[in-house]
Amino acid sequence: MYLTSEVKQDIFTQYGSKADNTGSTEGQVALFTHRIQHLTGHLQVHKKDVQTERALIQLVSKRRKLLDYLKKQDIQEYRELIKKLKIRK
Repeated sequence: MYLTSEVKQDIFTQYGSKADNTGSTEGQVALFTHRIQHLTGHLQVHKKDVQTERALIQLVSKRRKLLDYLKKQDIQEYRELIKKLKIRK
């Protein structure tokens, strides 16, 4: 499996405040970004996988909502996270 508990802990430690704080907005956005990158690679190989394409669209939507929330709450943290994850140009 591509997303083990160790990988999740690493993501939350790197982008969130602590490894056990899985509810942090920054950590969730980083986790969604990791999953989006994995699904994008999967779809490049399996072009007709419609269910995965739908799941990818839903994940992007969830990440967008969390980023909008973070932008309203703390614009500086939003900018730092965008730069770390290299989401925007």
